[in-house]
Amino acid sequence: MTPYSGGNIQIPVPVPRLWPGETVVCIGSGPSLSADDVEYCRGRSRVIAVKDAIRMAPWADALYACGADQSQWWQRHGPGLKDFAGRRYALDLAAAAWATVLRNTGISGLETDPSGLRTGRNSGYQAINLAVHLGAAVIVLLGYDMQPASDGTDHFFGDHPHGVKPPFREFRPFYETLVEPLDEIGVRVMNASRVTALECFQRCSLDEALA
Repeated sequence: MTPYSGGNIQIPVPVPRLWPGETVVCIGSGPSLSADDVEYCRGRSRVIAVKDAIRMAPWADALYACGADQSQWWQRHGPGLKDFAGRRYALDLAAAAWATVLRNTGISGLETDPSGLRTGRNSGYQAINLAVHLGAAVIVLLGYDMQPASDGTDHFFGDHPHGVKPPFREFRPFYETLVEPLDEIGVRVMNASRVTALECFQRCSLDEALA
């Protein structure tokens, strides 16, 4: 699944606009994520699973994981995803054996060129930009806690094996830089996470978001 062609010339493959006008749920791996909520999305919307959220949504339409971080996510999980039928995207060339690799075009804001993504320094942010490229008119966030649980766990599955705690306080302000550009292109974002510290998007229940 190589995203490049032309010998040594790197040519990013743009994300096709497959879901114009549709609702897309981006599922993060926050500790509040529940199997019931994930299953509720099935058949009601398009779904992008962010990194380990694929454990709860192996049927997702797309999988996104940056890869360019200490987790080496694709190196650890890519070989076991041979049966995943959805689209796969990443930002790290080391993931090219398992996913389509897009360009890193900066940290904040929204990238409108479908061959690249802004990073926000976390995969959940990048998944929102990916949903825009795929054509989303409404983006619903689920499992975007952006804070540890009361017991100190950072994800529904516990902690990453590399042991580094996510810098949630550093991540959150970058999401604010998405609000204006998303509004300008008419894409609505709703945060249906059961628990969240992300306050820049409209809060709602999952039932309301997918009604």
